[in-house]
Amino acid sequence: MTASIIVDEDRIFNILDQMRANIPEEVKKAGRIYAEKDRVMAQTREEAERIKGIAKKEADELLNRDSIVKLAEDRASKIEDRAHNEAARLKDDADMYVLNQLSRLEDDLLRSLTVVRNGLHKLRDDHAAFEANEPAQPQKPAELQPQDQ
Repeated sequence: MTASIIVDEDRIFNILDQMRANIPEEVKKAGRIYAEKDRVMAQTREEAERIKGIAKKEADELLNRDSIVKLAEDRASKIEDRAHNEAARLKDDADMYVLNQLSRLEDDLLRSLTVVRNGLHKLRDDHAAFEANEPAQPQKPAELQPQDQ
C-alpha cells in the first residue's frame, strides 16, 4: 500500500479533453450571464450616477430659482413700499403748496375787496356830497376804517 498511484498520462489528457468537450452549455451560459451581469451592473451604476447628477443639478436650479424669486419678491415689496411713501410725501407737499397758494389768493382777494369797498365808500361819499352841494371831505384810508364783512 502506497500513497502514490500510477496513471496513464495520455489517458488522463484524453479524459480531460472529453470533459472539456462535454461541459454543459448551461455552465458556459452561466459564465456569459455572469459577465453580462457585471456589464449591466456597471452601466446601471453609471446611469444612476448620471441621473443623480441631473437630479442634483435640477434641485440646485430650483433652489436657486426659488431664492431668486424670493429675493425678487422682497425687492419688489421694498420698491412698492418706497413708492407708496414717496406718493404720500408728494401728496402732502402738493397739499401744502395748494394751501399756501390759496392762502395767498385769499389775502390778495381780501386786499382787492378792501380797495373796492374803499372805492365804493369814497364814491358814495363824493356822490352824497355832490348831491348836497357840499365839498367832499377827506376820508381815512379803508385799512383804518371798520369793515363790513
